[in-house]
Amino acid sequence: MPSATEMVCFVGAQEQLVGRSHECDYPPAILDRPVVSRARLSMDPDSLAIDRSIRSMVAETLSIYHLDLDALQELSFDLVLTQDLCKVCALSFDDVEQALRDLRRSEVKIVRLHPTRLQDIFQDLSRIAEAAGRQKEGQATLADLKTRMARIEAKVKEIELRPKVVTIEWLEPTLLGGTWMPEMIQLAGGIPLGAEAGQLSPQLSHAELADLQPDVLVLKPCGFSLQRSRKELADLPRLLPWDRWPAVAAGRVYLADGNAYFNRSGPRILDSLEILAACLHPESFPEFRHSYADSVVRLDADLQEYRFDDDFAWS
Repeated sequence: MPSATEMVCFVGAQEQLVGRSHECDYPPAILDRPVVSRARLSMDPDSLAIDRSIRSMVAETLSIYHLDLDALQELSFDLVLTQDLCKVCALSFDDVEQALRDLRRSEVKIVRLHPTRLQDIFQDLSRIAEAAGRQKEGQATLADLKTRMARIEAKVKEIELRPKVVTIEWLEPTLLGGTWMPEMIQLAGGIPLGAEAGQLSPQLSHAELADLQPDVLVLKPCGFSLQRSRKELADLPRLLPWDRWPAVAAGRVYLADGNAYFNRSGPRILDSLEILAACLHPESFPEFRHSYADSVVRLDADLQEYRFDDDFAWS
């Protein structure tokens, strides 16, 4: 679980990490850890093909991921971090539990994460810190994250404008950002459309999307890097009510790295909040536009890209 791996490192337990999933890619220092899983499907096809492959595997009650029991057997560990929020995004709790039974490792403690709100993410960080014997470091990390969040909240209170916002978690079929995303939009000074805080990402029809009328659109496909998402930009006018949304006409469409930000329920969720604040209120948060200039681009109606820190966009 990438977010859990990031939490382990942020609370100072990096040296205790002996293995990782194939999706755990941050921080770079953990890339030398043995990989104990792999995906059974390719992420190279387009969004629709990936979705169809996933639905087919689920219908056949097949796991989307493979857990390498031989690799696990070689490792010495007494704690496993896993999740039961989404069987598509990461290895499921059931798969991990079965693997430990097969290996007869009943003594291993499992910490199961199920975050749907920001507070859940903060609590998970504390749970991981405690399980790793890093309570003090966990408290310090949590305090830092909450301080950063408070700074954004304080500045947002001074801003009267509240743009209506849609975030896209998957392109085809179109899924909106659910769980913690509506809450983050409110914290960043916006009004979330089409999704409810704490609920899974809803799938909307083209007609339902057209009714939303967002002032700002943030595209952050789950698991897709910025470069990977660029491959499907040409499909946006077909998939979305491109000519009917105020956000498109105003050039307020943002494409973000959905692999690193927004979709991971780890400490970089505060980075995601800073990015979101800069998308909604670029004049008020110029420092974030500069900090994340390599991870976000702005798009106009013709799909022309502009740098996130390009002041010309706001003149």
